[in-house]
Amino acid sequence: MSGNEAIARGAYEAGVILASAYPGTPSTEILENIGQHYPEIRAGWAPNEKVALEVASGGSYGGARSIAVMKHVGLNVAADPFMTLSYTGVNGGLVIVVCDDPEMHSSQNEQDTRHYARFGKAPCLEPSDSQEAKDMMAVALKMSEDFDTPVILRSSTRVSHSMSPVELGKRTSGPRELGLKKDFTKNVMLPAFARRRHPVVEQRLKDLAEFAETFPYNKIMMGDESIGIISAGIAYQYAREAMPDASFLKLGMTWPLPKKLIEEFASKVKRLVVIEELDPITEENVRLMGIKVEGKELTGLCGELSPEKVEAALMGSSSAKPAAAIQMELPLRPPNMCPGCPHRATFSALKKNKVYVSGDIGCYTLGALPPMGMLDHCLCMGAGIGIASGLDRALGDLAKGKAVAVIGDSTFFHSGMTPLLDLAYNGGSTTVIIMDNRTTAMTGAQPHPGTGYTLREDPTTSVDVEKLAESFGFRRIRTVNPYLVIELEKVVKEELEAAEPSLIIARAPCALLKADRILPDKPLRIKEDVCKGCKTCINTGCPALEFVKLEKKIEGDKRKGYSRINEALCVGCRTCMELCKFDAIEEAS
Repeated sequence: MSGNEAIARGAYEAGVILASAYPGTPSTEILENIGQHYPEIRAGWAPNEKVALEVASGGSYGGARSIAVMKHVGLNVAADPFMTLSYTGVNGGLVIVVCDDPEMHSSQNEQDTRHYARFGKAPCLEPSDSQEAKDMMAVALKMSEDFDTPVILRSSTRVSHSMSPVELGKRTSGPRELGLKKDFTKNVMLPAFARRRHPVVEQRLKDLAEFAETFPYNKIMMGDESIGIISAGIAYQYAREAMPDASFLKLGMTWPLPKKLIEEFASKVKRLVVIEELDPITEENVRLMGIKVEGKELTGLCGELSPEKVEAALMGSSSAKPAAAIQMELPLRPPNMCPGCPHRATFSALKKNKVYVSGDIGCYTLGALPPMGMLDHCLCMGAGIGIASGLDRALGDLAKGKAVAVIGDSTFFHSGMTPLLDLAYNGGSTTVIIMDNRTTAMTGAQPHPGTGYTLREDPTTSVDVEKLAESFGFRRIRTVNPYLVIELEKVVKEELEAAEPSLIIARAPCALLKADRILPDKPLRIKEDVCKGCKTCINTGCPALEFVKLEKKIEGDKRKGYSRINEALCVGCRTCMELCKFDAIEEAS
């Protein structure tokens, strides 16, 4: 099993009743597996991670073992309920599965979830392979119930997506009786009650630190006493592979740390090194214990580790190259939007207007890359609308008709509704484009509140974005087919000139959603003798288009080359045909 499959299996075996999540790499497959294989668990996609954690918390308060699943930046969104959950505690076990993404394979930062465990005064468990990922789910749920606390189960890209053998077990039941139980002094965090809970939280953290000393996944494995390595998660696997004969303190619980166990281990080795990905959290806390230790000065702060990097760090080799240098030696293969992607058509329309485009996280973030080059800012989920509105309100005429926000439909439901409401409420002249491709495309086409389907493909309500925006107070709402690029160009120009906030919904299904395709599926071809070689079509960045240089000059032909369409890749979206001024593109015969 992959680590994510194992986490899903662990939830099933441990008697989890409720699971909620928002998709995000590298965590997405956990809820997908629950939805596909474990009908005993009531599972569903939430609009965002905050809602997912609140839903799981509700299940826990009712006595049900519950989990919320998200990627590392999702915990930022869920931080508000998380921080106070430490005060209220739980009833049924509550586990927050958070998957970090060292090296930022599909993320905008490399934040380390262990900071949240420390900040929120909650325990953090960290599996190093799929078997531990499964088994630690049951351990985390029991800890949650025993210590009356939410528990973080931290994975990472390599643990989540790597596969290793897993021994399966049978499903069990949680120990708590299901039902509604009132306890307002524990669950209603008015200041007077919260003050009483804070000392409880601090005492619990001390109790958890004592528990960590005998936690079975924290264990000393003595080998060569000349070097002792403290490590956890996938970093432990790398260190073990690089230095199989070394002594190890393997941590399965990375917060709070077992002080006595660390002191005992340190006393047995001549040289102590912490090998951990991302931030030096363990290293700094070991140093605070008064123990001499090495760490990030050997491995560096940025990116993910590997057995080769760990070996080079521990052996003092100068031949190991940093990750950036290794990447530079590889052929550059920039990510690209798929052939026929409706987002490409929308950016093509925007390109005709000299606008500043602020956006969000999604497939459309790739619009920042050449040759499109039409995304100027991307901060986090839902920020694009607020940034464009802020530019408009702060700069006035300098930004009028130039500040545009683009946001995907799933991202809009995640965290775009409130900034859209702010725009309607506070006014201005910002134009917002919802790039509605009817799915959560970047993480694998998961459903969302606008698709009309749930996690398990049951039909449900579908949000009417036009009516929603109208209820916010928008008077200028336009819905267009982005493949009609010329029409969209006209609509964009008109809305940029408006003196009030406006909303454009560029709606066409993701090109990969075969069932909902509105494309004709007939590839196009370029008439080589008609093509002027202007590269207007090439500059859309479509992978199906290529430019052929003329090897020999033809008398009277001033072209340097001509465009050509790879019919094996073309899906017939007609974006290039719409943009071509010379009628050089036609349907392939």
